[in-house]
Amino acid sequence: MWKTALQPRWIAGLVFAIAVSGVFVLLSQWQFGRSTQPEVPVNPATEQVQALTKTLQPGDFFRGSVADQMVEASGTYDPAKQVLVAGRLKDGKTGYWVVTAFAVTDAPVLKGAAASPKTYIPVARGWIADPADASAPPSGVIRLTGRLLPSEAPVPNAAPEPGHASAVSVAELINAWNVSSYPAFVSATAEKSGTADVGAAAGSGLEPLSIPAQPPAEKVNWLNLFYSVEWIVFAGFALFIWWRLVKDDYRRSLEDAEDHDAGGHSHDGPENTQPNEIQQKVQP
Repeated sequence: MWKTALQPRWIAGLVFAIAVSGVFVLLSQWQFGRSTQPEVPVNPATEQVQALTKTLQPGDFFRGSVADQMVEASGTYDPAKQVLVAGRLKDGKTGYWVVTAFAVTDAPVLKGAAASPKTYIPVARGWIADPADASAPPSGVIRLTGRLLPSEAPVPNAAPEPGHASAVSVAELINAWNVSSYPAFVSATAEKSGTADVGAAAGSGLEPLSIPAQPPAEKVNWLNLFYSVEWIVFAGFALFIWWRLVKDDYRRSLEDAEDHDAGGHSHDGPENTQPNEIQQKVQP
């Protein structure tokens, strides 16, 4: 069969089949890329600063529609309610987030036996490499601007030492601080006292956090994924057709050779026997 496959016309056919298969593979890759593209880009509305008290209410369920929203609020920090959250990366280095309780002015006050007179929200004020670099929060009324983020899950089987937390978990922090809280936290981008900048970028010893809005999760387009697999099948089918044509040509050549051999034997038989028969007839 290899002798048939190495004929010039079948070599040319193989080159053509490989070229067609290559095109089908490229089409498969294109369809696969489209199947995993996000449906929508980052929502630009999240970058428009909104009032925290109008965006989220304490005690409510945290909705995905308000995640990553830039918010602003006025209030005061409580220096007695500040923790360090370890294992935070910045520029390839591992350090700590400084998280402080922020009493929100004009925030609704929750009711109940465990409710506090003020409603707080945890604020990640900045990053430090050494716990000794943690500075006290600015005093007085602060105008806070930052990104609203969902509460993290506490690390299981962890027992943080005093002044530390396993994560920026509202459930963990309100138990440590004994306060009422929003079901989220804020990553600070600006802190102002009057017109003065008192945030991490103003030389407070903290390095500013830079947490951009997260793009929406990629959604799988199953129709494009099916087309991607379909083009791979077509690529394999193109090579299969070439192999089948070569095989059929090889079988035809074998049949032609058998017919030729059979025809030659049937023609030689009578000529070989006829002289003997004639010789036997003329013997006296």
